[in-house]
Amino acid sequence: MADAPKIRIKLKAYDSRVIDSATKQIVETALRTGAQVVGPVPLPVKRSTFTVVKSPHVYKTGGETFEMRVHKRLIDIVEPKAKTIDSLQNLSLPAGVDAEIRMNQ
Repeated sequence: MADAPKIRIKLKAYDSRVIDSATKQIVETALRTGAQVVGPVPLPVKRSTFTVVKSPHVYKTGGETFEMRVHKRLIDIVEPKAKTIDSLQNLSLPAGVDAEIRMNQ
């Protein structure tokens, strides 16, 4: 099984509900075509915080803090068939989801 081809899909999105629906869509498509699916594996959420000064003159010490979260999921499709690859290429994911697809031999 180590020599079998494998498709690895990494998904990134700012909204967890959108990435979960895209993950569900990919898994259902792969299972429908007869491939084995490992995952989805939730990867750690990347959090970035930014502090912006409210007013540069009067309220110098007061600032607003904003947070940006990037949710990630990992899906492995083991032993994909030609039908699986075709259906994944024709799949339309929701807006705001970035998909990175790699095929390993």
